[in-house]
Amino acid sequence: MSRPDSRPEPSHPSDCPRGPSALPTFYIPHGGGPCFFMDWPYPTPNPWTRLAAWLSELAASIDPAPKAVLVISGHWEEEPVALNVAEHPPLLYDYYGFPEHTYRLQYPAPGAPYLAREALALIAAAGFPVREERSRGLDHGVFVPFKLIYPHADMPMVQMSLRRGLDPQAHLAIGAALAPLRERGVLIVGSGMSFHNLQIASLENERIGESERFDAWLVKAACAPTQQEREAELARWSRAPAARFAHPREEHLMPLMVAAGAAGRDLGTHAFSDRMMGWQISGFRFG
Repeated sequence: MSRPDSRPEPSHPSDCPRGPSALPTFYIPHGGGPCFFMDWPYPTPNPWTRLAAWLSELAASIDPAPKAVLVISGHWEEEPVALNVAEHPPLLYDYYGFPEHTYRLQYPAPGAPYLAREALALIAAAGFPVREERSRGLDHGVFVPFKLIYPHADMPMVQMSLRRGLDPQAHLAIGAALAPLRERGVLIVGSGMSFHNLQIASLENERIGESERFDAWLVKAACAPTQQEREAELARWSRAPAARFAHPREEHLMPLMVAAGAAGRDLGTHAFSDRMMGWQISGFRFG
């Protein structure tokens, strides 16, 4: 991990008085590709409408407003864990086969190198190797939903990678290491999809039973009555009903582990629920 130089940093969350309570953490569904910024090409209702509305209202539900955001996307895995320290991160259009105009979307949110370095130090102190990343852009798991959450692109943002290997216990522990940031005005957001089997979809939005069974388990686990029960259940997510049907590969679930780990004793609430393309999809708020 690189050490910050001796030049003064701009004012940042750790310089600010701590409030009486920490900011919440979130696990948000980020949809499919640039789904909120293209016309739905089928005669059936647009499946992303309710999710877009929820994301658009999310910022108003957070009081006080964050000073910066730390976001973990299901589209970035590294070993060791990496954090983007760029002052002006570019965008990474990591989706394929979408309309040409979706590759011209812009989201010039400022970076927050001071926050990235605070997070790096916290993760390293917890025993996890970490590194700085300077060139990778914000992927669509970040800029697509945040164009709705903070449409003016005026919220400083840092993206953190998942840890390669996708161990749920490690991601819960990394989230726990980041928890002090919540009291410094930092909003921690895990961005993924609670169901992510892209081979299974219904344009008519017909119910997919396995999706509902996994979602029912996930809601119970994320909203468990104690931190200990929540973390124990999430750590063994692969034993849940229809777990590998819902997540043939678990990268879109791991951001939930970070958000839940950072929540500490704050309990989860089922903040979003909808069926889209047959998938039962959930979002969660902790605290």
